Amino acid sequence: MSNTVTNLDRLAAQHAQAVITDTKDRKSSDVENTITKALGILQEDGVYACFLYLLAKEQASKEDKKKNKKSAGEFLVKHMLCLLDSLEIGWGKLTSDKAEDILSYLIQNDKKDNEKISLEQLLLTKETLEQMLIYARYGAKARQDTNSGNGQSDSQENDS
Repeated sequence: MSNTVTNLDRLAAQHAQAVITDTKDRKSSDVENTITKALGILQEDGVYACFLYLLAKEQASKEDKKKNKKSAGEFLVKHMLCLLDSLEIGWGKLTSDKAEDILSYLIQNDKKDNEKISLEQLLLTKETLEQMLIYARYGAKARQDTNSGNGQSDSQENDS
């Protein structure tokens, strides 16, 4: 482990912004809803439950799969895994995007000396993922406000 200090807040913000960028073709309220649900599950039930929810419930529709489009949940999983790798505390890089491989990676993660991720590292991971999801939710809300004319309805804009 190096002696350099990693700014976890910056990492969370970068990955949150990447989620918002990748989901720009999705309805912002749908993205916000997915992020809010994932955040609630992460806070109440933990890292594994959050990934399990996103992998099981937040998948692309059949129509989107035909167009090879990913869902907001799939983008969230992708960037949450990238964030885990960026933490540099032993998670490492996962190369597969299969649900079974991701869930196995989360529960069987071995570090170099065959040590498991410690409780402190798991709590740090959870807090950093929470921060990322909070920033992503704010990003989705900001995009929604931009798209709708700062919260005014179309009829209000036409009256002025």
